[in-house]
Amino acid sequence: LAMASQPVITVQPQFSVVQQPGVWQTGLMDCCSSCGVCLCGTFCLPCLSCQVAGDMDECCLCGASVAMRTLYRTRYNIPGSILGDFCSMWWCGPCALCQLKRDINRRREMGIF
Repeated sequence: LAMASQPVITVQPQFSVVQQPGVWQTGLMDCCSSCGVCLCGTFCLPCLSCQVAGDMDECCLCGASVAMRTLYRTRYNIPGSILGDFCSMWWCGPCALCQLKRDINRRREMGIF
């Protein structure tokens, strides 16, 4: 009889977390903010690509891909599109890869990577 007076829960309480839009920590052409990354991207792009892939726990061959940029952007809620990622990687590939590595480094310094 004691249980009859208790309310019956028929709906689970719901909550939603609204994630704020993220931003890139540096611009696409902001090479001077990290000369080491820029030099690596200029003279040894495959090395930089492997570093980015390693940072993201992915295959070394995937570092300079549109999928990697899109994965990173969605992970940190950075606005954009797959088409924008494709265009960045196609026309400004080394700069886009350097931007990705600079962003990883900055987020690591801030403790949010």
